[in-house]
Amino acid sequence: MTLGQQTMQPVGIIESCYPDKFGIPRQPGLARHATAILHLLPPFDDPDCVRDIDGFSHLWIHFLFHASPTRWTPLIRPPRLGGNARTGVFASRSTHRPNRLGQSVVELAGVETGASDRPGGRQTGRHSGVRLLLRGHDLLDGTPVMDIKPYLPWVDAVPQARAGYAPAPPPRHAVMFSDEAEQQLEQRSDSATLRALIEEVLAQDPRPAYHAARPADGKRQYGVRLVDVDVRFTARTQPDGSLTMEVAAIVTV
Repeated sequence: MTLGQQTMQPVGIIESCYPDKFGIPRQPGLARHATAILHLLPPFDDPDCVRDIDGFSHLWIHFLFHASPTRWTPLIRPPRLGGNARTGVFASRSTHRPNRLGQSVVELAGVETGASDRPGGRQTGRHSGVRLLLRGHDLLDGTPVMDIKPYLPWVDAVPQARAGYAPAPPPRHAVMFSDEAEQQLEQRSDSATLRALIEEVLAQDPRPAYHAARPADGKRQYGVRLVDVDVRFTARTQPDGSLTMEVAAIVTV
């Protein structure tokens, strides 16, 4: 058997609430209020390509880590191990992979066909575009999607499977909003959903693993881009050892 280089063509591109890599949950499904639009590209923007897809509640999205470097190494430092211990690249979900391929299970929130007035909407030829509305994703804005498949819970879910060094979901931390942040939220029409997204993202502590491994004194400020805002926050370790994420300001960018 002779293996040569294979050429793949993206079937779509993601319009995401995550404009930057920093802050994206490390697994899909951890931030249910994270929304995205998957715009299918020609010639895959034919409504026939998604016929009956609305009968499935979730999809497998196979994509390219387009913002990750092409270089890779056999050993990587997964955040779950504190960013220090090493494990094999194929024993991880690291973005630094030989072919930069990723996969995520996402919720299918809707299907749109026809002309779109959304930013990034595409309208070509005899087709007016096909858009899949996604929720609970972990996809960077502009991500090329290589394939889409229905998620089948009776075969894709294996509840008794072993999960190695990641046996349980990451801990969730308390999130607090300053008076300034509360006022900035109140001025937005999407305040409820934006608040929920901020809480879901910060509750997982998006700081670098080597920062998260140390007690936090609340002095260092971080920024995470969500939708069209820069969420500025600090982290503080409480006397009982718990961690609180404190939102200082929400700045429109």
